[in-house]
Amino acid sequence: MLGIAAIPAAADPAADRTVVSGQARFEVLSPTLIRTEYAGDSRFTDGSTFNVIGRDDFAPTTFTKTERDGWLTLDTGAMTVRYKEGSGAFTQDTLQTTVTTASGQRVTGTPWVSTPTPSCTIGSLCEAETLGLTGLSLATDHTGFTGAGFAAGFESVGNAMTFTTTAERAGSYDLALRYANSQGGDGQVATRTLSVTVDGGAAKTIRLAPGANWDDWKTTAATTLDLTAGEHRVRIERTADDSGRVNVDSLALVSTGAAYPAPSTTVTGEDCAFGTVCQAEDSARTAPATTATNHNGFAGDGFVAGFERAGAQLTTHVTGVPAAGDYALQVRYANGSAGTPTLTAAPIGQQSTTAPLPKTSGWDYWNTATVPVHLAAGTNDVVIGCPTVANNCNVNFDTVAVVDTASPVLAAHAPLGGYRRDLDTANGSVKTNPGLLYQDGWSLLDDSASALYDQATDTVTPAVDHGGERYQDGYVFGYGSDYRHALQELAVLTGPTKLLPRWAYGVWYSEYYDRSQADYLAIAKQFEDEDVPVDVMAIDTDYKIGSTTNQGDSKWNGWSVDPSRIPDMTGLLADWHAEGIHNTLNIHPSISSQDPQFAKAQATAKGKLTKGDGDRYLFDWSDPDQLKAYFDLHTSLQPKGVDMWWLDWCCSENSKYSANGVTPDAFVNQQYAKYTDQALGGRGLAFSRAYGSLTAGGYGNPQAVPTGPWADKRTTVHFTGDTTSSWDMLLAEVGYTPGESAATGLASVSHDIGGHNGGQYGIEGAEEGTTQLPEDLYARWVQLGTFQPIDRLHSNHSDRLPWQYPAAAEASAKQFLNLREALVPLTYTLAAQATDTGTPILQPLYLQYPEAQESYAQAGSEYLYGPDVLVAPVTTANDESGKATRSVWFPAGSSWTDWFTGKTYAGGTTADVTTDLNSMPVFVKSGGIVPTRSEQVQNDATPLDAVTLTVATGANGSFDLHEDAGEDSAADSTAGAAAESSAMTTAAASAKAAAGSASTAVRYTQQATGGSLAIAPADGSFAGQVQDRSWTATFTNADRPRTVTIDGRAIADTAWTYDADTRTISVPVDERSVTKHTVVAFSSKAAVTPVLRVESPRVDAGDTQTVTGSGFPADTDVALATAPRIGGVTAHTDASGAFSADLRVPGTASGRVTVTASVDGVALARAAFTVVAAAAPAPTTSPGAGTPGSGAPTPGDNGSGAPGAAAPGDGGADAGSDPGGALAWTGANLLPLGLLAAALLAAGGLVWTLRSRRRRVRG
Repeated sequence: MLGIAAIPAAADPAADRTVVSGQARFEVLSPTLIRTEYAGDSRFTDGSTFNVIGRDDFAPTTFTKTERDGWLTLDTGAMTVRYKEGSGAFTQDTLQTTVTTASGQRVTGTPWVSTPTPSCTIGSLCEAETLGLTGLSLATDHTGFTGAGFAAGFESVGNAMTFTTTAERAGSYDLALRYANSQGGDGQVATRTLSVTVDGGAAKTIRLAPGANWDDWKTTAATTLDLTAGEHRVRIERTADDSGRVNVDSLALVSTGAAYPAPSTTVTGEDCAFGTVCQAEDSARTAPATTATNHNGFAGDGFVAGFERAGAQLTTHVTGVPAAGDYALQVRYANGSAGTPTLTAAPIGQQSTTAPLPKTSGWDYWNTATVPVHLAAGTNDVVIGCPTVANNCNVNFDTVAVVDTASPVLAAHAPLGGYRRDLDTANGSVKTNPGLLYQDGWSLLDDSASALYDQATDTVTPAVDHGGERYQDGYVFGYGSDYRHALQELAVLTGPTKLLPRWAYGVWYSEYYDRSQADYLAIAKQFEDEDVPVDVMAIDTDYKIGSTTNQGDSKWNGWSVDPSRIPDMTGLLADWHAEGIHNTLNIHPSISSQDPQFAKAQATAKGKLTKGDGDRYLFDWSDPDQLKAYFDLHTSLQPKGVDMWWLDWCCSENSKYSANGVTPDAFVNQQYAKYTDQALGGRGLAFSRAYGSLTAGGYGNPQAVPTGPWADKRTTVHFTGDTTSSWDMLLAEVGYTPGESAATGLASVSHDIGGHNGGQYGIEGAEEGTTQLPEDLYARWVQLGTFQPIDRLHSNHSDRLPWQYPAAAEASAKQFLNLREALVPLTYTLAAQATDTGTPILQPLYLQYPEAQESYAQAGSEYLYGPDVLVAPVTTANDESGKATRSVWFPAGSSWTDWFTGKTYAGGTTADVTTDLNSMPVFVKSGGIVPTRSEQVQNDATPLDAVTLTVATGANGSFDLHEDAGEDSAADSTAGAAAESSAMTTAAASAKAAAGSASTAVRYTQQATGGSLAIAPADGSFAGQVQDRSWTATFTNADRPRTVTIDGRAIADTAWTYDADTRTISVPVDERSVTKHTVVAFSSKAAVTPVLRVESPRVDAGDTQTVTGSGFPADTDVALATAPRIGGVTAHTDASGAFSADLRVPGTASGRVTVTASVDGVALARAAFTVVAAAAPAPTTSPGAGTPGSGAPTPGDNGSGAPGAAAPGDGGADAGSDPGGALAWTGANLLPLGLLAAALLAAGGLVWTLRSRRRRVRG
């Protein structure tokens, strides 16, 4: 059956894209996206879910359906999905998908995998980290463990590890655990307990006595388990009656009285078929090689570690080698060490071949090395190891593949990027959860757990009850190597990332420090006095009253403004607004029974607020009464002037969304977006943690939730929480931000710039009770913030203001905070594009360069700010000279010019780049165009009426500058409109944005002798749009030109500048209307005047006039227009700037015709000729009436019909733009532009005036 190519207007799109096979239903949404749904009761879901709101927004897709040999196959041409008909629920055996990557690799995946519970053989030691873990994680932060690490946690009730075991005969068996127990998070050193059950039966208690410290591993006394013959399921859990808080290294189930077994030194492996990607952990391993999972980005169930110790090796059993000969062994590895170890590989008994394993950007980032191997036909055991102990392999191995020598690198099914609810307590890289993107080009978005959602009414209802029957609902993405396309389809399916108010992309200041109203006003004033911009100021938690005494942390949870600190909050916020400064107020989601607002809140909640620990009462937002009580508290706290609320979860606040089917963070964040929508002109948002719930793992230990991270991006600025101020954390954030955005589609990630907790350095701060960071760490973190989606200075009682630091750090921070503000035109355009296309502001390298292995290897240390700016932050301390050096990889296909020094690097290379605190490694791709403010401003309230366009020359390029009012000023303030906007589809968001915005297309053309920058008139309009703007065109990586032109006119040498050190040309263009077309060009040749000629001064109507030109830009389209309008044509110049075109003259034309030649909308030359009218029939009017061709002089005919030079400006409106009236005119007589230029230059050149601007604040 052939799927439809087009759907009539009356058709149901869902029906035409749907295929049903028994209890399985498939919807082909696009060539690269297919919904797979299984309902054991045949009750399918047609409506939206809280995650999936745009299922019906995809265009119709052509596909084929075939049924053969019991398999249903849907083929879109880009991907296939195969289902074994009648097989029931989806598993790895019954549903498969196939895609092809850009390199030609054909990938077969199994989206729905039924993961079996790990088994533990009786009599063997089983590593705890290999068992089924619930709420536990692998850790390696203590010594003495065996295997890859240990299972850490048992912090919460329900934390458990599960395994199956098979007893050959009935009897009693001993269960023992190897564990560590020392002082726990509750401050106690005590005997702890866990419970063990078999097949869900009665629990037995396991007692774990304390040791000397967390490195002191002990073995529990035997716990007797009575097993019948056969398979059993064993679960070791912290129940409500247990104390938990232990680490478990391993366990063993042995015959009664048998000794605790020793770890195995050898693990047998599985076959690895030739030409396929195989998991390294499935190879045979020799100790100390072991399986681990404590890093990110690996494929399969883990990776192989332990190669830093002598004797470790892998043996891969390769099958199906087609013939004896030379092949390539591809090994995917991570090398987060400082060295470059040597990999060895060879079949057993052969001489080893070697390959270097260059450093990757961390242990979470993977590269693929290729080693030549000579193999026999059939099967081979290939040993992977290290040549000597001294030159060991301090690396981790993920996958192996044996392929032909000409094969491209085969991609593994490895997650790209990742997300987690927060980075609280993090001090470096942390474990993340996989998101959308995988390196081999397919993934599953599992929406089975989602509740139903009505966008129009903002109503969440429970999912259909399937009566105990199996239900699966998931979306199979088959994007191949086009990761950006996958993100675009994610945005359509689940809604776009939130476009924030424009000011949110400027500079934020925050600090956890007890301040008064006078303090806050003084800080705002000092920002202005120090010429440092600030767009947003946060008021952290100490401003509140939480009880009558307001002691301890009650004020954290308070719901009244403390008048002793902030006597007039409304006035403070109004004062800030008058200065163009926006605000956010910190709140915590619980309330004390002693709070003055408690009685009213409990009454509104109808008595349903529940008591948590201490005196805290908690909210369940799934209950409408409690939700109303919660947001009423915000209104009573501060009814006027708040721009956004900072929902700051911490520690033991366990307010929650208890209903199933919605990610709790996503639900409450959507409520905040609705609540602030009117105040923010339709751009309501949440500033909060995201993707999960505080109750899922607790503070600093977030766990993924079944409903996933898909809805948060529609509403949320992701506050990543309280990190440690360290170089390791700074480095971790470099890769984390783009990785999170790529995994979830959420563009606005906000870190504490400078980290949160930084008192460990012992440097006294500028204010009482504060500390400072080392000045280079502070300055480098501010540099990172300049190129983050949100630049928010923050700390816990630690200085973050530039003027609080020594001179070098102060100057650096001021410079980069001003650069951040200058970059808002770029950042805001990238943000608008993220909402429209799904491609985030910060892009991992692999989004643009998916075929380059270095894109994956270096994704932890450099990223792209939009497609054209490469950012490689410095994450190490300065040396004694005050500088730091780091390696930078430059993607192939372009050259890359340093933003600060002008030095240009070739693509496809790696170079060491050294910077002091006045610069950082930032590079613009050849052809890249970067818009910035031309003048330093205090914040975004200043109109954007002066813009610099910086072009890295060397290739053609383009950029479309997005502008709007900064908020959706026409937003409907009704509740219904607010609900709709908080869960808007991509189509709706794009339409809304287009209705009140303008786009200015900027195009750069590289030419043999220079280049040309064309700025089109603004397309669109919006409230508050500037009407006039000055431009400055800056060209980097350029030699000194001989000629610079504006709109085709050569300007004086004094009207532009050239910096020889940075090889940069700067050309100011005086203020002009935004509706005017502007072209700035430079050339190594002397000025050449464009000349336009017509072949014949007179042509008959109906004939053809040949028009030629010379001196025009080379290899460029030239538009020829006529006035009066008798037709036009577009010609293309050759390498010398010449062209020839034929202009057809209509038979009805007559009289004088002017031809205007324009490039990029700018008129450069004109010529004129006369059309002799066609013969007319005999006159029928009275004698004396004039007739065409009667011999009366034609204007410009000099009375004799001879063509003359037309006067500039007399060509009429159709002649093209001629703002100065000085064009090169040609006809029978020539008036070259050079004469005019020479006259101007002789008179002293063009006069340029500099405007003196006063600061203007939008009201």
